[in-house]
Amino acid sequence: MSAAHPPPATGDYDTSYSAAVRRHNYTYGLVPPAVETQENQASRCLKQLAQKPKSIDKYLYLSGLRNTNVHLFYRLVTQYIKDIAPIVYTPTVGDACLQWSHNYVQPEGLYVSYADREHIASVLNNWPQSNVEITVVTDGSRILGLGDLGINGMGIPVGKLALYTGCAGIRPEATLPLMLDLGTGNKSLREDPLYMGSRREKVSAQEEQEFLDELMVALVEKWPGIVIQFEDFKNPFPAIEKYGGKYTCFNDDIQGTGAVVLAGIINAVKRTGVPVKDQRAVFLGAGSAGVGVAKQIVEYFMREGLTENEARRCFWLVDTKGLVTNDRGDKLAEHKVYFSRDDNAGKQYKTLTDVVDLVKPTILMGLSTIGGAFSPDMLTKMGQWNEHPIIFPLSNPSANSECTFEDAFKYTNGRALFASGSPFESIEYKGKLQVPGQGNNMYVFPGIGLGTILSKATTITQSMIYASATSLSTSLEPPEVSEGWLYPEIARIRDVSVVVAMGVIRAAQEAGVDREQSIKGMGDTELEKWVRSKMYDPHAETQRVEEEVQGLVDMSRKGSGVRGSHL
Repeated sequence: MSAAHPPPATGDYDTSYSAAVRRHNYTYGLVPPAVETQENQASRCLKQLAQKPKSIDKYLYLSGLRNTNVHLFYRLVTQYIKDIAPIVYTPTVGDACLQWSHNYVQPEGLYVSYADREHIASVLNNWPQSNVEITVVTDGSRILGLGDLGINGMGIPVGKLALYTGCAGIRPEATLPLMLDLGTGNKSLREDPLYMGSRREKVSAQEEQEFLDELMVALVEKWPGIVIQFEDFKNPFPAIEKYGGKYTCFNDDIQGTGAVVLAGIINAVKRTGVPVKDQRAVFLGAGSAGVGVAKQIVEYFMREGLTENEARRCFWLVDTKGLVTNDRGDKLAEHKVYFSRDDNAGKQYKTLTDVVDLVKPTILMGLSTIGGAFSPDMLTKMGQWNEHPIIFPLSNPSANSECTFEDAFKYTNGRALFASGSPFESIEYKGKLQVPGQGNNMYVFPGIGLGTILSKATTITQSMIYASATSLSTSLEPPEVSEGWLYPEIARIRDVSVVVAMGVIRAAQEAGVDREQSIKGMGDTELEKWVRSKMYDPHAETQRVEEEVQGLVDMSRKGSGVRGSHL
């Protein structure tokens, strides 16, 4: 039997390509003959999206588009980021994960199972792209606020990497969505006949650690210099503590969330005019994300002149059992100990309301996934105690947000400095349109990835994470500052990612972990130009490919001595 004609590579079915490019890509005749403009392509896609009433249907449509016409997909993402991002990532990605096995149509990403231990490298070898620069890896054990979803969590790496490409210009073929199938503690999934993961209990912490040890070695042997981003692990601390100084890796749940919230806090604190020594922050949620955010703010307070102990004591953390204290009677998780209070005089405060009344906070932060936890009465008090109360309900998705933008604004008489984790609609207040801030990690993690890749950093230091936050806080344009915004307009996300990437590069250089020698002496203007030149631009991709193919044709003609026809 003769060998089959090689199939076209995923994403090469672009109807904006000329006949010459289609022949080169072996797609000639596999798509209709018209050579379309990018504007016509986008118009068709937007029309089809508008016809789909449910966000999950829009998500599935865009997933299919990414797998058949990757550059068109990213043209839509970059041009309509404010509308597309909530579909390809939060909040819609939560629904996509819940239904992942039921909606499965096509391969997306790479799955490595516990049964693959001792030959993980051979599984990585099946990935078709030879040059991978960044991977997002999860075990699906804590997806957003939805719990253990097993391999259904693949939607997270897929969506996250779409934003790395759309927001920071990392080439799509250089990204690897990676799902670790280590079993699931979700009994309903194991009993679901359509669930596509292994039907075993979640492996032990020790077994997972040994598996990760093998995985990390295999990844860097296959793709030296790869940036590894951990995401949505139930217990993220062991991996980042063990591998953080050895590999080029970070955890977005802890470090990325902390950085993006810190950027908003820096701008909010400046607007309040209240010195950092007088700030009092109550956190509802003392998990990995909450503690990660609080520690980033501690560093900021220290840089503003406080000692570490003074900065730490500006925080009161509340979990499901109440205020985190030394003498509460339960054994505290290790990550909570740092912020545990010892000044409660033996009294235990069991509810958020009790703690808020005790502290009278200037900052109210939510990372609890408890929708509506910030009550109208609580918000009203925040407005009574503070000229500009800082209110950040950061839980995802929107239904889990501790309060809405409208409530925060209404009950503080329009004086709240607000940022949420999920998007909220703008509201009209006293005749003026008010735009909510969104502390979305997409403001920082794409720039962290891009800056790390371009600087060829050997590790991702805490100073690089901190630089991403301070860079983001300075990225607002004058009109945004005058409107009182805490974060820049999301439509400018690629420009923002350049600013963040430059900050990360400079921090890598100062820490001595960079290896890109050609940019060491560059000033900011030259560095910005260089960074932009390295970013993938889907709008320029058709012309780039056309020129590349034409160059190959010209070389072939010269080599064969054939002269081009005057026709």
